[in-house]
Amino acid sequence: MSDGPSANRRAFLRTSGLLGVSATMLGGASLPAQATPEEAGAATHRGADTENPRFTLAVVPDTQYLFDLDRGDPEPLEATFEYVLDQAREQNIVFLAHLGDVTENGRPEEIAEADRAFRVLDRRRFPYSVLAGNHDINSRTDDQRGRSPYLDAFGPQRFRHSPTFRGAAPGGYNSYHVFRAAGRDWLLLALDWRVSASGYAWVRQVLAKHPGLPVILTTHELVHADGGTGVAELSGAGQQMWDKLIADEDRIFLTLNGHFWPPGRTTLRNKAGTETHLHIANYQDRYYGGSAMLRLYHFDLARDVIDVETVSPWLLGRKPERLNVLERQEIQRTGPADRFTVEIDFTERFRRFAPPPVRPARPAREVLIPGTVAYWRFDQAGRYPDLSGNGNHLTRDALPGAPADTLTHTAEHHPDQPGHGSLHLRGGGYLCTAADAPLSKLTFPRGYTIEAFVKLPKDFDGRNAWCGLFTTVATGADAGKTGDDPQEPLATLNLSDGAAFQWAVFPRNQEGLSTNWGHELPREHWWHVAVVNDGRRSVLHVDGAPLLRNPATPAVGIPAAVGGWLIGAYAYGRKVEKSYYGWLGDLRIVDRALRPAEFMIGR
Repeated sequence: MSDGPSANRRAFLRTSGLLGVSATMLGGASLPAQATPEEAGAATHRGADTENPRFTLAVVPDTQYLFDLDRGDPEPLEATFEYVLDQAREQNIVFLAHLGDVTENGRPEEIAEADRAFRVLDRRRFPYSVLAGNHDINSRTDDQRGRSPYLDAFGPQRFRHSPTFRGAAPGGYNSYHVFRAAGRDWLLLALDWRVSASGYAWVRQVLAKHPGLPVILTTHELVHADGGTGVAELSGAGQQMWDKLIADEDRIFLTLNGHFWPPGRTTLRNKAGTETHLHIANYQDRYYGGSAMLRLYHFDLARDVIDVETVSPWLLGRKPERLNVLERQEIQRTGPADRFTVEIDFTERFRRFAPPPVRPARPAREVLIPGTVAYWRFDQAGRYPDLSGNGNHLTRDALPGAPADTLTHTAEHHPDQPGHGSLHLRGGGYLCTAADAPLSKLTFPRGYTIEAFVKLPKDFDGRNAWCGLFTTVATGADAGKTGDDPQEPLATLNLSDGAAFQWAVFPRNQEGLSTNWGHELPREHWWHVAVVNDGRRSVLHVDGAPLLRNPATPAVGIPAAVGGWLIGAYAYGRKVEKSYYGWLGDLRIVDRALRPAEFMIGR
């Protein structure tokens, strides 16, 4: 229940929401000073796929009206917990966080009923956290308040068998969990309604103990969205938590709180200049005390997003004909503050404290697999030897009038590239083999694999199209081809006006061109491209994934390309017309079809 900026809410809290000081001393066992299990590797429940880049964090906000003296109903929350357990494997739900205000008055009988509802999670050893809201304890106290019915039921002793619980502050009201998901460990803080100075000191100790982990902070009050626009802002207490903790801690990338309504969100920049996403979720003002609404945060590290949805499992599980008119409106919340996507480049967001492992450079000998007929890498400025030992060395050339600096060496490279360097071509310079290079005489009857690493600049557009990555000087006419346009090169790995890879070749068994098409590529990103021909047909791959538009008609070999090969340029009618615009990394030619596991990115 909120007591935020709205005066009428504060009045309501004062008259009906406070838990008297005397009630904090009612019943329960004594609290141990510290309840920290042995540190172990991060875990979650038995059915979780901890390496899957897609996982779900379940969030349950204020359930206080479901546990309100003799006028509540635990069934909606029980249904929510059952739903989480039933869907855990299918949706890869790895953790559940409650945001406080478990009960309305914090009385022993209310706490006891909530306790029973949570036991289904305990019996299944499903990992979850819970924290005190202002209705669960004496709201005029901070985390040093001492014993309470809430602490007796939901204190550290409750989590002694939890696979993710890692410890609690000496007072017991602040705790933290470490769970594993998407191949890494994540730290979740469950902080009290009001954190004391000693509480903040404990939090900083926890963070120092886990320096490389991204952090999700859960607490009861932090932001509100009282303006009705869905845009959240810090409350008074939230501003203090921001100033004392969040702004200084770059690892906290997401905060979740309840207390106020309606729901909303905002993004603030911390002192490191990176974004922190602050969300409020609370539905107690909705029908049936919010129907134990469940907020699902679907993380997808492959897509760099968190897809968020809000549902009531209690109502989802009912037969449609049994729902009343109000229930039908609450099955799923689909407003912009309830169903949305948060875009986060997780690698960049976590780079300061958890930089991705850098694959070391690999010596050329490790890349020279059987069948390699040419291999070039650009990790040494001004030297372009064929590292395969077959004599296909490269020399520099340029279009007429091109400045000297249109082809330069850089340290940029694809993260899985063997050589740690690249050429930066700016539309003028290019490289080429000798006209009679050994590569020009090969016809690849058993097939071939052509691999390259490519990065396009932000302003790559139609003006740069068909600029050529790897192209023969020889034309279709030179090989006696009469189909399509015989002045086109015998073979070219190109980029379309939509920044899509294209492989166009006059195969030995066809008169015209056989063309493979890719899809439009985002700029400013390194890509690995591979053309794989198995002696019958060619298939384009990007980052090891086969693409769609590959012709089924047999395309056998490549006619001898007397005249040499161009790297970073395109020729028409044996005349170099255009040079590549972008970055080009290692380039390898093998005289057989490779499996993706054999690509340079896979070995």
